[in-house]
Amino acid sequence: MSGWTEFVAAFAVFLLSHAIPARPAVRARLVGALGERGFLIAYSSESLLVLTWLIVATERAPFVELWPFETWQMWVPNLALPLACQFAAFGIGAANPLSFGGNPRTPFNPHHPGVVGIVRHPLLWAIGLWAGAHVVPNGDLAHVLLFGFFAMIAVIGMLIIDRRKRRQLGAERWAELAARTSFWPFAALISGRFRPQTWRISSLRLCIGLAAWLSLLLLHPLVIGVSPLP
Repeated sequence: MSGWTEFVAAFAVFLLSHAIPARPAVRARLVGALGERGFLIAYSSESLLVLTWLIVATERAPFVELWPFETWQMWVPNLALPLACQFAAFGIGAANPLSFGGNPRTPFNPHHPGVVGIVRHPLLWAIGLWAGAHVVPNGDLAHVLLFGFFAMIAVIGMLIIDRRKRRQLGAERWAELAARTSFWPFAALISGRFRPQTWRISSLRLCIGLAAWLSLLLLHPLVIGVSPLP
C-alpha cells in the first residue's frame, strides 16, 4: 500500500474492530462461543495487533508538516506521562461506579472516594493525557490525526459515560456518588468538595505507576525508534 491508503485502511479496521465486538448481540455470541475469559483474551490480542498496525501505518504515511518541531515540545509528553501512568495504576480495579475500569465487587464510599475524588475517569484521563501530550511534538498530519483521535475519544467517552451513568443511576443517586469527584483532575480537591481526612496512598500502586512510566521511557527508543528525551 502506498500514500495514505494503508493509514486509512488501518484506521478503518481499528474503528470496526472495536465497534463491531462492542455491539450487544455480537458480544453475546462471541462470549457464548469463547467464554468471557476467552473473549477478553481474543479481543485484547486483536486490539493490540490492530493498534500496532495503525502505529506502523502512521509512520509510513506521507509527511505533511502542520507545525515545525522544536526541542521544548518533547517536555510536554515527558511531564504528562508520569501523571497519566499514576492515573492508570490507581484507576484500574479501584472502587468506581462512575466510570469504566473500576472493580464492581469493591464497595464505593462517596464520602471517601479515593482516586475518584482526584479524577472521576482516571483511565480515560490517562489515555487523553498520553494522546494529547504526544500531539505537541508530532506536528505532522498523520500523527496529529492519530493522537488527536485518541484524545478526542477519551474526552467524548467521559462525557458519554457521565450521561449514561446519570441515566442508569438516576440524577439524585448520581449526584450523591459524584459529589466529591470532578470531571477535571484535582478540581474537587482544589474547590474543597473533596477533603480527605488522611492520605492513604497505596505504595504498590504508586510503584506500578512508576514502573509503567520507566518502562515506556526505556522501551520507546527500541519500539518506536526515537528517544522521548529532549
